[in-house]
Amino acid sequence: MLSRLPTTTALDDSDLSPQDFALVARLAYDHSGITLPENKRILVASRLAKLVRERGCTLSAFISEAAQNASTRQALIQALTTNHTRFFREPHHFTHFVQHVRPQILAAVDQKHPVRMWSAGSSSGEEVHSLAMSLLGNNRVEAKRISKANIAILATDINHDVLNIGRAGRYDGDARSEIPADLAALWLTDDTRHVQMTDMVRKIVRFRHLNLIGDWPIRTNFDVIFCRNTMIYFDAPTTEKLQCRLIQQLRPGGHFYIGHSERLIGRAATLVENVGQTIFRKAVS
Repeated sequence: MLSRLPTTTALDDSDLSPQDFALVARLAYDHSGITLPENKRILVASRLAKLVRERGCTLSAFISEAAQNASTRQALIQALTTNHTRFFREPHHFTHFVQHVRPQILAAVDQKHPVRMWSAGSSSGEEVHSLAMSLLGNNRVEAKRISKANIAILATDINHDVLNIGRAGRYDGDARSEIPADLAALWLTDDTRHVQMTDMVRKIVRFRHLNLIGDWPIRTNFDVIFCRNTMIYFDAPTTEKLQCRLIQQLRPGGHFYIGHSERLIGRAATLVENVGQTIFRKAVS
């Protein structure tokens, strides 16, 4: 039972005791692979503050409840994994995709082959929608042909709240400036107050909940995997294991994109070749 407090109670960083922080760090690591060093203590307190105020309880009581209750623990994990992203972040990845990977996908479409792509750790969907717009391109006739092919882009995240934002495909209007004008003209609606993805873009993207360090109910291999700025929260053993699993899910010749501050670790680095800045290709044989 959570200890109740008035909803106006202020929460100070000092309310997160060393013992409570250690428990949060253990829960985060055990259930999502996230490592929380001591210097993240203030960040953790600020992330949990809103949740604790909404529930009108003490911070210590909330953390204790999270250790015992799956739904409270999920709320805690979601608070810690709410990340900011933007459209066409690290634009060289999308340039490479358009110039080197998209032609291969179009050839596969012509041959009636299925195409599968994955945004792992998709957050609120800006990355995967950037990928979808890049795939469809700036030619409406060609885009219609692509949209009718056997193509799907999977977007997964551990956070249900950000997945719901991605499914809606609706963002603040200021984000329009991040999207190339020729793509915005085709793939955004006329709503000037918001950035709203058109139905054709949303049709090829499928948002699903997934814990990357858990079991994957995935039976297909992918032509492209984006997993960017997610592994920075993991320790080296977790990162190496995840990278190997992701690469194993690639088809021979498939491409793997990681964040600018990330690198391949251990065995994962031997499974692919470097073909660009934080861009890798799985060997064909």
